Amino acid sequence: MGSVHPYNSAKGKRYEARYRKPDGKQGAKRGFTRKRDAEIWLAEIETSRAKGNFIDPQSAKATINVLGPVWLDAKRHTMKPSSFAPVETAWRLRVQPTWGGWEVSDIRHTDVRGWVAELTKTTGATVTIRTFGVLASILDDAVFDGRIATNPARVGRIGLPKKTRGKHGYLTHEEVIRLARECGDRKLLVLVLAYTGIRWGEAAALRVKDIDFARGRIHITRNAVEVHGKIHVGTPKSHTARVVPVPGFLVEQLRLATTELTRESLVFPAADGDYMRRARSDNGAKSWFKSALVKADLPMMTTHDLRHTAASLAVQSGANVKTIQRMLGHTSAAMTLDVYSDLFDEDLNAVSERLDLGATRAGVQALF
Repeated sequence: MGSVHPYNSAKGKRYEARYRKPDGKQGAKRGFTRKRDAEIWLAEIETSRAKGNFIDPQSAKATINVLGPVWLDAKRHTMKPSSFAPVETAWRLRVQPTWGGWEVSDIRHTDVRGWVAELTKTTGATVTIRTFGVLASILDDAVFDGRIATNPARVGRIGLPKKTRGKHGYLTHEEVIRLARECGDRKLLVLVLAYTGIRWGEAAALRVKDIDFARGRIHITRNAVEVHGKIHVGTPKSHTARVVPVPGFLVEQLRLATTELTRESLVFPAADGDYMRRARSDNGAKSWFKSALVKADLPMMTTHDLRHTAASLAVQSGANVKTIQRMLGHTSAAMTLDVYSDLFDEDLNAVSERLDLGATRAGVQALF
């Protein structure tokens, strides 16, 4: 059992509640102006111990500034650099400045909800949701460590914004050719992106030995991603290797382009022979890709949008959802359908036409 003891302070007589922690160590809370208040607080501590949900008041004083860096460091070692970078940015620019000095026991659901509401006024849905996720995950650790009983960010309704998927821009065969023509010595790169759907980082890490010229396949096993100006080479997204089909005309062009290279050579190196960086200009002018779009009289897009074009051209060629999933490296066919549902509208028309034909042949009109 705990006990209450008086003591003298600069502000007069005060009371200290002493209690025994589950590990046997003694804890104390000072500053009560009335003995009765200390006894009530002590009774609450004893009740929580009996129920098995004891929260050490001292542990509950840990601040987000203390817990955040520990959580962040754990994430650093489990996430890809390209995925970790926006999480670290969310912590550094939005979570730590607001919540750093807060003790976890002082954070209330309404505090978090109000913060999210303010975030939605200045940032997009994706950034808001990611930023909220950082704080919520840090508080998850506080619950797991027994610093707080419940996570104030996980109870009630926070009011997170809904992410809306923008409409994809798809190029036709003719537009891809027009764009490639304006890309100069990068035309082969653009054609590979538009007809295979591989990611920029996958193209940057592509070696001659990754191309199966006989079967017309590209083996995607590596990814070279630029994060804060530094190239990180690792496994593809989701850590899953895959095999991508390559049109015959591209196989021949890749063969010609790599004739004098070794098996370990990069297929699309930078001017210095190292991994190529994102399609941009360092002198303030438009990137080579954007310049080519202007010259080709095409709408603005990114090199990643060529991946969407590859999906569109594949659907037009008759590829099914499962094939496109494997080609693009999606984790499931459901994800492919979710991302590219608009590409399969014609399939719905085809289904209704085939049903109509089948029912007509069976004599459905005789019912009417």
